[in-house]
Amino acid sequence: MRGFITPERAERIRSVLAMRQRDLALVMDNIWDPHNVSAILRSCDAFGLFRVHLYYTAEKWPELGKKSSASAKKWVERVGHTDAGEMLEGFRSQGVQVIRTGFSATAKPLYDFDFTKPTAVILSNEHRGASPELIESVSEELYIPMQGMVQSLNVSVAAAVILYEAHSQRRRAGMLEHPAFTPEELEALYLEWSDK
Repeated sequence: MRGFITPERAERIRSVLAMRQRDLALVMDNIWDPHNVSAILRSCDAFGLFRVHLYYTAEKWPELGKKSSASAKKWVERVGHTDAGEMLEGFRSQGVQVIRTGFSATAKPLYDFDFTKPTAVILSNEHRGASPELIESVSEELYIPMQGMVQSLNVSVAAAVILYEAHSQRRRAGMLEHPAFTPEELEALYLEWSDK
């Protein structure tokens, strides 16, 4: 039996769902630190991502605590993958551009990418970088331009910066003004979220 939900909470759920982006996603490539994973999920929720993809072949999905950042996991759908080719083919068959983070000579600045297109961004492992099979299969590579002496960010901070840029581009393009889901899909998601 469905519990009582206040009108305020019902309105909050509906307004959040109306802004969810179904064709923008992050892929966590063997990211192992639970604090980083929790922070990334929180950014995904904050910037309206509907789902995140988990590519775990060398690391285990970390146990997440019950703090507020970890609670974001219940608001962002998670899809697991262990086969790079299958995952990438799934994106590409749906017209999704796939980009990975990195620092090679061919990497382009974050702002050079059009995030109004359906997009999946692969976030690399904290220590090893991107998995070799993903480097081989994904040629598009982005970096975040920085002006300090340190030339890299924590992976969870990088995720937030990337998502902010994507969100900003989509807002300027008017993509946040209309739900990405059909009314029927929104109603089904509302019923599901009401039980969380």
